[in-house]
Amino acid sequence: MILYAIPTPLGATPAESLPAPTLERIRELVDFVAENAKTARAFLSAAGAKPRDVSITELSEHTSAAEVPRLLQPLREGRPLGLLSEAGCPAIADPGALLVDAAYREGFRVVPLVGPSSITLALMGSGLEGQRFAFCGYLPRDASERLKRIRELEARSRKETETEIFIETPYRNDAMLASLLEACAPTTRLCVAADLTLPSESIATKAIAQWRRAPPVIGKRPAVFLLLAQHR
Repeated sequence: MILYAIPTPLGATPAESLPAPTLERIRELVDFVAENAKTARAFLSAAGAKPRDVSITELSEHTSAAEVPRLLQPLREGRPLGLLSEAGCPAIADPGALLVDAAYREGFRVVPLVGPSSITLALMGSGLEGQRFAFCGYLPRDASERLKRIRELEARSRKETETEIFIETPYRNDAMLASLLEACAPTTRLCVAADLTLPSESIATKAIAQWRRAPPVIGKRPAVFLLLAQHR
C-alpha cells in the first residue's frame, strides 16, 4: 500500500494549482492524515472529493513519535492513505515527516504528488543562486540567538556561494526582517517572498543596504526569506 504526500495550496484553488493526476488521486482516497480535520475537509471538498465519505485523523507538532504508527492503520488494512499539510508541502517543516518515516519503517511505499512548494517558488522568483541552496527551516526565537544564526548562515552563504532559505511564524516576520537588517552586510542580497499563490503575492530582492532605506511591514503573512552573501 502507498502513503501519498499531497501538497496543499495556500491561496489558489486546487484546480488552479494542482495537476489533473494529483486531483484524480485525491478524489480516489478515503483515508487521510492532516494537521486540522476541518480545514482538510474544506480542501478536499474544493478538490472535488466527498468530504463526508472520508476519514481524517489529525497529526500535529504535539503528536508524540510513539503515537504516529497507529495512524498507518489504513495501510495495514490494505487501503492507500493521503497525508495533507495545513498549507504547503507535507513533511517539509511539517510534522508529516514523522508519518513518512513511520511508513518506511513498516515497509510501505511513499509517493509525493506534484504541487506547489513555497520554498521552490520563492527561489524561482528570487534571482538568487539556484545551483546551490539550503532550506534552514525556522531560526531561533530568541533575538540574540537569531542574530547569531543569521550571521552563521551569511558566512556559509559567502563561503559556499549558497542561497540560504528559511521561514518564520507569521507574527514574527517583522522581527525577523529587523534582525536580518541588523546582522547582515550591506551588500548581502535578501529576498522576501510573501503570500505566494495568493492575489496579494509579493516577491522582492534587494541588497540589505536598500532594504534599510525603506524597510517594509510584512505583517502576519506567510513568508519565505532567502539570502545570498556577496564575496568581499
